[in-house]
Amino acid sequence: MKTNEPPSATRPRPTPQARYIMIGGFLGAGKTTAVGALAKRLTGAGQRVGLITNDQGRNLVDTAMLRAQGFATEEIPGGCFCCRFNSLVEASQRLTASTRPEVFIAEPVGSCTDLIATVTYPLRRLYGDNFTVAPVSVLVDPVRAERILRLTAGGTFSDKVRYIYLKQIEEADLVVISKSDLINDTRLEALQQAIRAQFPKKEILTVSARTGSNLDEWFARLTSDEQAGGKAMEVDYQIYADGEALLGWLNGTVRLSAKKAFDAEAFLKQLAGAIQKRLQRHDAEVAHLKMTVSPDDNVAGEIAAVSLVRNDFVPELSFHLEQPIKGGQLIVNLRAEAAPDVLGTAVGESLATVAKQFPDLSATVDHLEHFRPGKPTPTHRVEHLAA
Repeated sequence: MKTNEPPSATRPRPTPQARYIMIGGFLGAGKTTAVGALAKRLTGAGQRVGLITNDQGRNLVDTAMLRAQGFATEEIPGGCFCCRFNSLVEASQRLTASTRPEVFIAEPVGSCTDLIATVTYPLRRLYGDNFTVAPVSVLVDPVRAERILRLTAGGTFSDKVRYIYLKQIEEADLVVISKSDLINDTRLEALQQAIRAQFPKKEILTVSARTGSNLDEWFARLTSDEQAGGKAMEVDYQIYADGEALLGWLNGTVRLSAKKAFDAEAFLKQLAGAIQKRLQRHDAEVAHLKMTVSPDDNVAGEIAAVSLVRNDFVPELSFHLEQPIKGGQLIVNLRAEAAPDVLGTAVGESLATVAKQFPDLSATVDHLEHFRPGKPTPTHRVEHLAA
């Protein structure tokens, strides 16, 4: 176990016994939607909430989406929570200084696992006087999960990426089948049985943020139950690192400007579709594509957002702009099992092609990074914690 304990002077001092909730799950599982729904529920009940997002790169769509809903949000770029544990602590400090949250909700990178041993157990050991820690929820998209568990055919990932996905389920205190409205009751029951067959006694909840189904039960657990102690799961960090290295990562920002107002939502949907088609030609399995457009005159903080979570999925708008715009910032986050340069080419070519379909629209890339995540090296790893 690594210690690397920061000095007491740098420890966060939130409201006594602030609640720490972590909502994990693979890329495209619906984490950001769930975080926003929980934050809205808590805020409506009069509680102060602080959100912490996380990514391997910078310029994160999740942060833009949560801030657009009015939530105080800190972003930790450059690595997952396990490798940026001290940054997680510092983010809680900044939120404490600005809004003094009673509840912190953290959304880790969707390609990470072993979060109980490297995040919640160290948090409890080092800062147990400051935080109570909720059970760790791991969200699973039911359609993706059916394919990972080989219940249905369809695009999926290679074995080492699949290893990460299954390890996320293994370590979950609560497995939450999100988007339960996407499949019928028969398929839903078969999926639950398949999860229990591989992970006996695993507690499984089914919810839908879209319909509101079963959110009350899940949110009640997160705000009242305490995470149990015990032995952390075993992880082969070489397979874990190899799996992450198979995933291409792209983050970028683009300046959009036009002489005449254009439909930003139509632009986003066409761009997502164009990127999707180019990736399909390379047999690149999409884990998640998310994009937002923030207007230049964005006084109210409104954005348009589109999401694509599988190769054979239809790009969906989740945030809307009421009127056409003349300019704004486009943020692109793309994760897929493919070489990073394939992602870069797909986005660059699609952007050029789609921009031409909107009269006088100029799309200028301000920042673009595409890479493979590095080997995870946790700051701390607590293998066992007493209840």
